[in-house]
Amino acid sequence: MGIMLGMGSALETLCGQAYGAGQLDMMGIYLQRSWVILNTTAVALCFLYIFAAKLLRLIGQTEAISEEAGMFAIWMIPQLFMYAMNFPIAKFLQAQSKIMVMAVVAGVVLVLHTVFSWLLMLKLGWGLVGAAVVLDASWVVIVAALLAYIFSGTCGRAWTGFSWKAFENLWGFVRLSLASAVMLCLEVWYYMALILFAGYLKNAEVSVDALSICMNILGWTLMAALGMNAAISVRVSNELGAAHPRTAKFSLIVAVISSFMVGLVLSAILLATQDVYPSLFSSDSSVQALVKELTPVLALCIVINNFQPVLSGVAVGAGWQAAVAYVNIACYYLFGVPLGLIFGFKLDWGVKVSFLSSSIILEVTVRLFAVILPLI
Repeated sequence: MGIMLGMGSALETLCGQAYGAGQLDMMGIYLQRSWVILNTTAVALCFLYIFAAKLLRLIGQTEAISEEAGMFAIWMIPQLFMYAMNFPIAKFLQAQSKIMVMAVVAGVVLVLHTVFSWLLMLKLGWGLVGAAVVLDASWVVIVAALLAYIFSGTCGRAWTGFSWKAFENLWGFVRLSLASAVMLCLEVWYYMALILFAGYLKNAEVSVDALSICMNILGWTLMAALGMNAAISVRVSNELGAAHPRTAKFSLIVAVISSFMVGLVLSAILLATQDVYPSLFSSDSSVQALVKELTPVLALCIVINNFQPVLSGVAVGAGWQAAVAYVNIACYYLFGVPLGLIFGFKLDWGVKVSFLSSSIILEVTVRLFAVILPLI
């Protein structure tokens, strides 16, 4: 997902600035180029899915975790190609501020997804295979609905049909796509690495369960921030394309303040319900106790995380993906991962360090971004 979403984010820069500059005819070409590049990448990534179980065993994960994850990965291959189609579509529509159609489609699919997840996973007992099948089907429906919307002519000059121009100047597009992918992957993979490291701790299953629950909660709370990320990216790219830098700067200030306030509210709700919400995710008392123990640090991480994506969105809108990739390397991997390993294993802090180190590193990220942002 990190690679697909990251490479698709190149369209945030190109389509956003093309829309702001009034070059609508190029938007459809950019969309098709992104499809070509992302679907080619998806073919290569299939091998990671196919050999996931063996790779996990190779790096020392438990047999049970490796088998379950490997089986799930193989069933999720169709979703990989839906990512390759959907992420460029989303950026293409966002650049035109056609947000409501995506929200409606996602809302309808969410209802169907919930019903069929219950039916296949719990009622029919398909377990993880059922989850994968429903996820695949949900993404197919989303992509089909959005393609129908685009092909119906609702995008005007932005979509005039398929063109061989999509295969021209691919290398320049690939370079920006790769820079976007590196920027996002360094961020996403950091959190995946935390869960991976949890598999090496004592009571690995409990640690992985608790950390996965917290990561999912963090992911849910980040939805508001990611929405703001998309909005500020579109606004900045549109305004820069139209040569309005002061408007872009004002939009940034509004987005940062709004996201920070939302983060405070979400953290307060989480702290107020820390005795209750763990039981919604697991019936295991040891998992519940560990999730409750992690809640204060999770709340701090939510506050910091909630405005960091806004700054990333500004960077994408301005086309600074390569510069941000260097920032992420320094913050997450020169500081974050080593600190996590030292605290978690050497000092025996266990799974608690996952959020503690990520909070510290994201704060460093924000400080580094503060140096870059005045360049707007």
